[in-house]
Amino acid sequence: MSGRSFWSRLGRSENINMENDLIPHEVVSLIVDGALPVRAWREHLNLTQDEVAKRMGISQPASAQQETVAKPRKATREKIAAAFGITANQLEL
Repeated sequence: MSGRSFWSRLGRSENINMENDLIPHEVVSLIVDGALPVRAWREHLNLTQDEVAKRMGISQPASAQQETVAKPRKATREKIAAAFGITANQLEL
């Protein structure tokens, strides 16, 4: 295998992963201003806690509680990400 072929494939796979895990400037700004990632993403997506709760099949108070956890467990991040239509990696800041 040539070196060029290896680097070409590597570059393509990295670009795909980077595109899938991009974080919008607005989300980053909200986090810099003190919001935790779950809340920042919810606000960026213009969703209410009740809408997120319904998407996840949980109560609104449970949804609100998730916004106070700095680093949710992996399974929880995956459920939240699915409700937001993003990847779980995008919640890890």
